[in-house]
Amino acid sequence: MTAPVPVKLLDPRAKLPAYGSADAAGADLYALTDGPVSIAPGESVKLRTGLAVAIPQGYVGLVFARSGLACKGGLAPANKVGVIDADYRGELMVFLHNHGSQTQVVEDGDRIAQLAIVPYLTAQFAPVEELDGTERGQGGFGSTGRR
Repeated sequence: MTAPVPVKLLDPRAKLPAYGSADAAGADLYALTDGPVSIAPGESVKLRTGLAVAIPQGYVGLVFARSGLACKGGLAPANKVGVIDADYRGELMVFLHNHGSQTQVVEDGDRIAQLAIVPYLTAQFAPVEELDGTERGQGGFGSTGRR
């Protein structure tokens, strides 16, 4: 399913988000820099995209790591998953954190994260005396086994 999402280019050098393949769930976001940006181990750096978007009401923009960048270079969003609410109209920024042991360099135009547009439910939280039972019950982390 496709749907139009309005995007404002805040800088003429900005690149529109782009899908890497026909079935990709996330569209690549590109760095907008004035030169190489070094990110030391353990450091987080705010990177511009030069874009503002109008996420449709009832949807949320989720900013995820790019698997290759995260697994090979140790660079991933500092907040793990960024949330872009439908009423936000500011510039999309990506805070990349270097989880690796070597300084990494981001160049202008590099793919730095991916954006997925996802529907969400606004919950109406209702207090109750008891919750319905399930097979798992109160079993926490790892309670369903390894396989």
